[in-house]
Amino acid sequence: MAIAAAVVVAEVAVLLLRPREGVIEPAGVRAESYFSAAEIERARDYNRPQLALYGGGLVVQIGVLGLLIARPPRRLSGQFRRPVLAAAVTGAALSVTISASVLPLKVVGRERARDYGLITQGWGGYARDQAVAWGIGGTIAGVGAAAGVALIRRFPRRWWIPGSAVAVAFGVITIYAGPVVLDPLFNTFKVLRAGEVRSDVLELARKAGVDVGEVYVSDASRRTTAANAYVTGLGHTKRVVLYDTLIENFSRDELRLVVAHELGHVHYDDVPTGLLYLALVAPFGMFAIARLTGRMTGDATAGPAILPALALSITLVTTTITIVSNQYSRAIEARADSFALQTTREPQTFISFERRIALRNLSDPDPPDWITFLLSTHPSTVARIGLGVTFDREEAR
Repeated sequence: MAIAAAVVVAEVAVLLLRPREGVIEPAGVRAESYFSAAEIERARDYNRPQLALYGGGLVVQIGVLGLLIARPPRRLSGQFRRPVLAAAVTGAALSVTISASVLPLKVVGRERARDYGLITQGWGGYARDQAVAWGIGGTIAGVGAAAGVALIRRFPRRWWIPGSAVAVAFGVITIYAGPVVLDPLFNTFKVLRAGEVRSDVLELARKAGVDVGEVYVSDASRRTTAANAYVTGLGHTKRVVLYDTLIENFSRDELRLVVAHELGHVHYDDVPTGLLYLALVAPFGMFAIARLTGRMTGDATAGPAILPALALSITLVTTTITIVSNQYSRAIEARADSFALQTTREPQTFISFERRIALRNLSDPDPPDWITFLLSTHPSTVARIGLGVTFDREEAR
């Protein structure tokens, strides 16, 4: 019931916060009208096994945590003079254990991406990235485990209430500090200070009436041939980031559309609104996590021994809620696409770009509806092309 309540609240939050206006209704189009049969088949040949590997990784994580709950290590069941400190060490170790358990599947997925031409990074660089990611994940998990055990010990029945505040605070801190603390550990970012792209960014920002913050270029080409762009940060850390692969491989008009899309997120305050969504959902999600953890552990003393159950509860609840929140994500991405079209008024360029970037990133242009519902944070390529077709028809009237 607690999990069901969390899902219902998440759905209500989506309905409350999703765009009410500014979204163009996409025309119905077929992938075969814009992609050859060979292009569609290649994308699906790549994506379907990758999806199976993702699902396998999730099953492995749940299985490892379930095994630790059913057969907890003796060391975790003992008495600790400093249980909160012991929880921090256990949380970090648990994070590394889970990461190591899914590493073989991640390596298979990476090798497949390399075979399809999406990966440019060598194994040495990959190993370095994994070590950094494990270190960051272990640190965050250790701090989170210590905070969780401390709250459970202090508020045995109501720990989920302060836990909700901690979850929201963590979201705010991560979004604010991520661009300046975490992201530079994996990529080099250079401020875009001059040139046509910078001029276009400033012009579009003025037209959109937004404070864009800084615009950075990421050296994504050191790892991948895929192209992307995103908005991140809050306040002084707010920024638009463009992959260097995007700048190098797409036309100026296409780049203007991408920048206008990202400015749409700024215009509509999508990042702060996402934090509002988190604030609405967190209490009910944390309550569900607390109830599920209690069912798994019974009357166990709050200490390192409860961490596998807590981690499994977090995994199950957040995975479920994410399926719901993806509806909100797809809606705001459709609004950002609409904003880009209304700002640049280049529907044919938009359609061409969606086709080209789908081919470059090996995206399935028209995945099954169930995959879109469960996993997609963005509308499908055919839906985005359909949006451009609608705008093109309206412009022609």
